[in-house]
This record gives sequence, C-alpha cells and structure tokens, in this order.
Amino acid sequence: MQVAIVEEKLPRLVRAIRCLAAREGGDEATMLADELAGITAMVAEKFTNDRTAEGIGRAYFLTVGGVSLGLEHELEHEGDEAALDFLIDHGAEHAFQAGFRMIRDLSALPEDSLVGEYDLDPIYTQRRLKELFVDICNADPGQNWSGPERYELQYKQRKGVQAIVHAAGWLRRHHYAGPVLDPDLNAEGVIALAIIFAIEGGGRIVARTGQKDFERLVKSVRKNKPDYEAGWAALMAQVPAQHQAVMAERIASYREHCTVIQKIRTRTAMKTLFGELENYAGSELDADYS
Repeated sequence: MQVAIVEEKLPRLVRAIRCLAAREGGDEATMLADELAGITAMVAEKFTNDRTAEGIGRAYFLTVGGVSLGLEHELEHEGDEAALDFLIDHGAEHAFQAGFRMIRDLSALPEDSLVGEYDLDPIYTQRRLKELFVDICNADPGQNWSGPERYELQYKQRKGVQAIVHAAGWLRRHHYAGPVLDPDLNAEGVIALAIIFAIEGGGRIVARTGQKDFERLVKSVRKNKPDYEAGWAALMAQVPAQHQAVMAERIASYREHCTVIQKIRTRTAMKTLFGELENYAGSELDADYS
C-alpha cells in the first residue's frame, strides 16, 4: 500500500513570515505585524463585522488571503524569501491592494452569458465583489489554501464568457434590420440565431427574429437547398478577427448537434421547428406572430 504524499501549500504570506525566523532584528516583524493589524481592521469594517470576535477573525483570514493573492501575482516565479523582501520593501498594504484589484477585476467580468440591467446596478456590483472576495481570499493561515488556483480557473472561465458576450454584442450591432438595443442580452441565443439563419446564405446577419421571419427561412431552405458551409463562410467573412474563434467553435457545435438545422429540410411541422428554435434562442426570439 502506497502512502499518499500531501504537499503543504500554506498561504504565501504565512510562508514569507516563516522566513523572518532566519533573520536578525525584530523591527521588520513588528512593522509587518502592525501593518497587517491595520489591514485586518479595515477589512473587518468594510467586509465582516468589526464589533464581534467572529467578524475580526474572518477579517484576519481575508487579510491573509488578500495579501497572499497579491504576493502570488507580483512574485509568480519567485520564492518565499523574495516575498518577504517584497513585504518589507513595499509593505503588506501594497500586496493586499494588488490582490484586491485582482478580485475587483474578476468581479467585473460576466459570470454567465445572460446579461441584464441588474448586472450594472451598484448595489448588486458591490455584493458580487464582496462574495467573490470572501470566496477566494478566505485563507486559514494554518491550512493549505487554493485561492490562486481558484482565481485562475474563474478568470479563465469568465474571460471565455466575456468573449461570447462581446461576439453577441457585435452581432446585435450589425443586425440586418438595424442594431438591437435591448439592455437584456442572451448571448448564446444571439449567436444561435446568427448561425441558424446563416445557412440560407447571402451573409445576412440575424441577431433577433420572430415567427414570421423564421417561417420564411424554413420555406427558403426547403425550396433552395442552400450549401450550409457556404452560408457559414459568408457569415465568418464579416465577423472581426477577435470574435472568429467563438463563432467558429459554435458553428462546429451546431453543425453536429443543432436540431433545428438537422430538421429544417425534413417534413417536421413548423410549430415543432419553432419550438426547437426557442430552445436555442431563448429571450432573443420574439414569439408573437407578426
């Protein structure tokens, strides 16, 4: 039976402080302790509760995580001695602010591709920032901490979502009938409509539609039997380079799995097809017949 090897990975701040033991003099330790206490008091006032022991304890854990996240960012490929030197030369406040900026920038990225007016509401924005700060930066100094890894994972995921939202925004601005200005956005729905309607060919960009135009599309495809690949190529020729990766990935997926595209040339009833379209377009589809 093999013994599992567990790698210790304490917060970077804790590992840096451990290096103090090998250095002479106590001024650096006293200065760092005073600065960390000040940061903890600020965090308790703004993010937890500075009137209870529990609130101050939680603030201490958040301070450890915030400073550690900043150190990981500033000193990605350097050791713990370098982290201690950074704290002494620049101060723990500098490291904490670097970590907090990372959280703030992360919270500004979209979490999913459904975007509404409430996403810009200041109260909601602050609540989202606080929740993300607590989720990533809560670091017990005596236990392993995975804050930087969780940050990187969320950052990568949210940047992917942002790319989808930006691509959908471009499609909306270039909708064939004029820009779609609805503040609520279903980014996946916009992209779905553009790809489905592109099979007709001609390069017309559709970012919002209704039942009547969809029926026209179905009749056109059944009558003219267009080359889907040529239609998608015409769409891609208009899409700017920064959005092409998102569009190409979605086209590849829809080519294989989109039930609307699979059934549109068959004898499937129009009502059934429109119901399938609703599954892809969601709120970007005007269901009223006009």
